[in-house]
Amino acid sequence: MKIRVIHGPNLNTLGSRETAIYGRLTLTDINLSLVELGRSLGAEVTYFQSNGEGQLIDHIHSLPGEADGVVINAGAYTHTSVGIRDALLAVRIPFVEVHLSNVFAREPFRHASYLSDRAVGVVVGFGPDSYVLGLRGMVDFLRMQGAGGVSPA
Repeated sequence: MKIRVIHGPNLNTLGSRETAIYGRLTLTDINLSLVELGRSLGAEVTYFQSNGEGQLIDHIHSLPGEADGVVINAGAYTHTSVGIRDALLAVRIPFVEVHLSNVFAREPFRHASYLSDRAVGVVVGFGPDSYVLGLRGMVDFLRMQGAGGVSPA
């Protein structure tokens, strides 16, 4: 089972960016812990980060045959990018949406997501554990689908 973790804009600054909201772990710390957790769950976890919407879309387009599931934190693009939504739907790979902060306890513009209604699940507000919970949920979902299920979209 192969799972790709996708990180959107500004997540490369974790560890130094607004630590009261996002914590002190770096993106490298999070990625390494997810690879290790994936191993323990019988999943191969790889990751990708970009600050550019087009690069994220191109990467999503490359996933068929490379990933059975996606855990995605699209960052600010969650609230603005129909393109990322359309890319995820086009590749028909199930995905879990995650956010470090509780987006519903923040500014009103963060309450809307272009991804949530098509996601297998959404995890918000648990800091880096949002990724852990999202990965565990994706592994369980894929196991129930026979390790390569098609998105419910």
